[in-house]
Amino acid sequence: MKTTQPAGGRTRAVIYVRISQDRTGAGLGVDRQREDCEALAERMGWDVLEVYVDNDVSAFSGKLRKDYRRMLADLDEGKATIVIVWHTDRLTRSIVELEEYIELSDRRGIATHTVQAGTVDLATPSGRMTARILGAVARQESEHKGERVARARRQKALKGEWMGGIRPFGWGVPTGEKRKKVDRKTGEEVEVDELDMMQAVPEEAEALRYWTDEILSGGSIRSLVKWCADKGVTTTRGNTVTHQDMRDMLLRPRNAGIAVYRGEEVGRGQWEPIVDEAKYRAVCAILKDPSRTTTPGATPKWLGSLLFRCGRGECPHYVYVTQSGGRQYPSYRCQTGHGGGRRAEVVDQYVEDVIVERLSRDDAHDLLLPTAGDVDVSGLQAEAERIGRRMKDLGGLYGAGQLELGPFTEGMDAARGQLEGVMQQLARAATQDPLVDLVGAPDVRKAWKALELERKRNVLRALVEVTLKTPRQGRMPDGGYFDYEAVQFDWKRGGTSRQ
Repeated sequence: MKTTQPAGGRTRAVIYVRISQDRTGAGLGVDRQREDCEALAERMGWDVLEVYVDNDVSAFSGKLRKDYRRMLADLDEGKATIVIVWHTDRLTRSIVELEEYIELSDRRGIATHTVQAGTVDLATPSGRMTARILGAVARQESEHKGERVARARRQKALKGEWMGGIRPFGWGVPTGEKRKKVDRKTGEEVEVDELDMMQAVPEEAEALRYWTDEILSGGSIRSLVKWCADKGVTTTRGNTVTHQDMRDMLLRPRNAGIAVYRGEEVGRGQWEPIVDEAKYRAVCAILKDPSRTTTPGATPKWLGSLLFRCGRGECPHYVYVTQSGGRQYPSYRCQTGHGGGRRAEVVDQYVEDVIVERLSRDDAHDLLLPTAGDVDVSGLQAEAERIGRRMKDLGGLYGAGQLELGPFTEGMDAARGQLEGVMQQLARAATQDPLVDLVGAPDVRKAWKALELERKRNVLRALVEVTLKTPRQGRMPDGGYFDYEAVQFDWKRGGTSRQ
């Protein structure tokens, strides 16, 4: 905020005001500081050239204070000889910044006056010593405040209390009561619904459970994003669900009743989980697998695109579908572009027929992966609960000040490592074999056709590797021109090979 230039001979002053937390967004804290500083300038007969304002910015956090830096630049250019602040701790709580300010004040002959602490004479050794002592005290206050806030937030997390922020998908049932808040865009006070963040929103919880089961059954993030678009499901802000949104919602520990502080799990929350913890761990294992493709990319339209191998000589590459070269139909061609193409529609149909025939045999159950029978689920769950209680006890001792940070961190790290191992075992029991919906189905072909393409591709990945060898030329024994024998099947399960 600027004022008129001072009359000739009058003392030139500037005001700096700052508040580190503006809960309402109304700027009332800086307004009060400015009024008090302006009153001091009027009593002293100084002309205020400009008011520099940093609202909701901490001097201790290290974040850039734009108006503070602008004020220093103006002072260095000789704009004013007086700086007015409400208190020295509004000016700086950083020792480095204080020394910079002292050097500038000494070099440019700048005097600092405060409403609360009087004049700070930085031109004398005693004045600089006073400023440094006040700065050290202010820094200690900031550190203690930060420690108190961090401890309180950790205690809330350990108790499973909501830490604030954007409403997470699945949580927050309206209580019927209203509360007032300031709209940061308009600055106006509005009424919003009070939410019970310990309660799940039924329809959103059902969606989370469905998404979890789909991922465990071989579904993809892409297919779930499409499902949301088809069903009109949006984020809690009303935006279209993106690939990253879906991933974030599936990986949120809160869904499984797990409390988190600063990105780390700290124990069980005080709410009923939406998703079984073993299923949640399994989804995390799937989505965080380094070998999994993490970019959405183009949606595949063919069963074997980048899954079928090129079998020409020793070529190690995969094939994709193209209509290049003036062909009238889509064809599988090697990524390197060498050799001819194989008609994609005929290849896909043949591969599907072979897979359906294999899964229709009497011994198809032998293809399924071992079930949870080889995992002691109840024993692992009991062990996970014991580790969780230990983590909660450690948090309680730390929150009460009975345990130092070092032992607390070591204990939590060890417990988290043990819990991760247990949950990986539980994840095995929760992950569903892609073949499970087909093996034993009354009509395997009908069940296969009912699957989305991505689910079919997951079955293909799990069951067999298909290689397109160089086909023979001319008419085949069946009277057609498609060389079925050039499609090679190397089965990953069952020890069967077919060429």
